[in-house]
Amino acid sequence: MKASRSLAIGAILLVPVLTGAFVVQERRARDGARLFGQVLAIVSDRFVDSVDVNALYEKAARGMLAELRDPYSELYTPKQLEAFNTNTGGFYGGVGMLIEDQQGLITVSRVFPHTPAEEAGIREGDRIVGVDTFSTRGWKMDQVSGKLKGTPGSTVTAKFARPGVPDPIVATFTRRVIRIPAVPYAVMLPEKVAYIPVQQFSETAAQELATNLMRLSNEGAKALVLDLRGNGGGYLEQALEMANMFVPKGQTLLSVRGRQGPADVYSSQGEPIAPKIPMVILTDGYTASASEIVAGALQDHDRALILGTTSFGKGLVQTVYQLDGGYAIKLTTAKWYTPSGRSIQKERRLLDDGSFVEVRPDSVESDSSRRARPKFRSDSGRTVYGGGAITPDVIVQLDTITTPEQQFVRKLASKQQDVYLALYDYAFSMKNSVKPDFTVDASMRDAFFAALQKRGVVLDRADYDAARPYIDRILATRIARLAFGDSIAKKREIGDDAQLMKALELIKKGRTQREIFAVASQYHPEKRGK
Repeated sequence: MKASRSLAIGAILLVPVLTGAFVVQERRARDGARLFGQVLAIVSDRFVDSVDVNALYEKAARGMLAELRDPYSELYTPKQLEAFNTNTGGFYGGVGMLIEDQQGLITVSRVFPHTPAEEAGIREGDRIVGVDTFSTRGWKMDQVSGKLKGTPGSTVTAKFARPGVPDPIVATFTRRVIRIPAVPYAVMLPEKVAYIPVQQFSETAAQELATNLMRLSNEGAKALVLDLRGNGGGYLEQALEMANMFVPKGQTLLSVRGRQGPADVYSSQGEPIAPKIPMVILTDGYTASASEIVAGALQDHDRALILGTTSFGKGLVQTVYQLDGGYAIKLTTAKWYTPSGRSIQKERRLLDDGSFVEVRPDSVESDSSRRARPKFRSDSGRTVYGGGAITPDVIVQLDTITTPEQQFVRKLASKQQDVYLALYDYAFSMKNSVKPDFTVDASMRDAFFAALQKRGVVLDRADYDAARPYIDRILATRIARLAFGDSIAKKREIGDDAQLMKALELIKKGRTQREIFAVASQYHPEKRGK
């Protein structure tokens, strides 16, 4: 009885304290708004130069977000919002090219199939020197991209410089809706292992994975390697739908905890399409956000072995709020947690100038560093590690190049653009004269060396010969991709992918998911990469 009385009195005494807090907070808000209004009025009326009041408001809004010290909260202009929707949506009105800035030269690095760019004969390595009536000299990549994109059905003219062609190539494109595939290809590897890379979580990512998984299953796939390396994320709904393909209905996939109220828990809503196929998921330091949701959920539920290096650690929820005038604010509103309760967010280092460095996690994670992390348990009792990001069950580094190869690459650094173009031109010249099982021979190395010299890349032949394994790899990969596509190129380079090779080794030794975990438990991190 006395205990009850004490609790009741405590509750009564708490009310004035809380009320007082609200009064203070409300007064501070009024004072802050008054201060801002006074400063704005004086600046707009009395500053020595004329000022754009609308621009001041926008700068103030950006300053407010900067004070949150959160690298993911942003104010978008209408154009920036359009670009954001394009990147996450996976489709846009454009011509079908991927471009990159190569030492100030806007260069085509990829031409997507069945697009206006492919139909016009645009090639990788072409440099964009003009768009419509404008020269692109001095332009940034975003400026060029913005001019090429537009309403589907509208036209745009671009001018290209191609090595070896004296006159510029002019092409007029009719823009179309361009869909960037989330799953660029899916192939069957030896031992009936399905290999499916997912490069982004666009609006169609889950359906693309399902389609390719069902096709390979019908072809007899006995296991799956899901490659999430380099996947920076995308739509949350797609991540949940993708995870649901492998776990029973009603399983917790994710919880979201904001500043107030109970956590929102997301569970699998449908029956899985592949509830038993043994799985290995590949991750690296660029695996982030939605990718980490999938990897974390399947790891916690013992549905997949995670292999590779520690993921990026992007576990913050951003909500986009539409504002007047076409603006929008992307604000961090919550954090993501895996089913076992692990936070995905890895803290970022703050520099003296106030900027955040999104440092890639220590992918060379040692046993001691893992043991220092918080420990959680999977459904079956396996140890999984918290502390931000997704720590693989088996850590495997990508193979590093040899010292002679490193020296060769460093010597070519200042001629990167010319090397790229020489490689592309030579590969393009070879694409119709090789078979899928071709090997790089001495005549091909000699021809590539001559192509480099022709483009002004001065090399000592001894240095070139010392880097022969590196030369063979880049020649084989580029020629195979141009001649036969990504899937054939990937099959050819399996032996150079240490992480994929280790995944295949574990799958070969363990025919079920439980057996794969058992085999992996005997794998020692200090032997990784061997």
